[in-house]
Amino acid sequence: MQGNQKLIETLNALIADELAAINQYIVHAEMCEDWGYGKLHEGFEKRSIEEMRHAEQLIGRILFLGGTPIVTELSKIRIGKDVPAQVEFDRAAEEDAIKAYNDAIALAGEVRDYATRDILMQILKDEDRHMDELEELLDQIEQMTLPIFLGTQVG
Repeated sequence: MQGNQKLIETLNALIADELAAINQYIVHAEMCEDWGYGKLHEGFEKRSIEEMRHAEQLIGRILFLGGTPIVTELSKIRIGKDVPAQVEFDRAAEEDAIKAYNDAIALAGEVRDYATRDILMQILKDEDRHMDELEELLDQIEQMTLPIFLGTQVG
């Protein structure tokens, strides 16, 4: 099947975002593991794996549409030097992803590719959940203070 070229280009841009998110989350996960924050490590690592699944879905869809997945380009990666910076950088990346997915969903509707739109909507739900989880961490840091919050993340 030959898909809409603009939509294929948009899907490739989303892959660049997902590949960057995979790397950003896994580096943050490993930094937290190194610092002894096992619970944060698990959360970051889980999100990294979910972003990998998103990239896989996008690659599969591009192939189905007759396009060529571009996996050699990454969006900007921002690594935090401490936990609050990590969470904020990840929150900002999720905010950008949510906007990008909403735009891609609108485009898929415009070109009447409802199967792609459905795939994008499912990924958007995951991104919304990621945003909620990160905002929850930021709220906990603010309400508990950083030292107490970090004490809850050991193990």
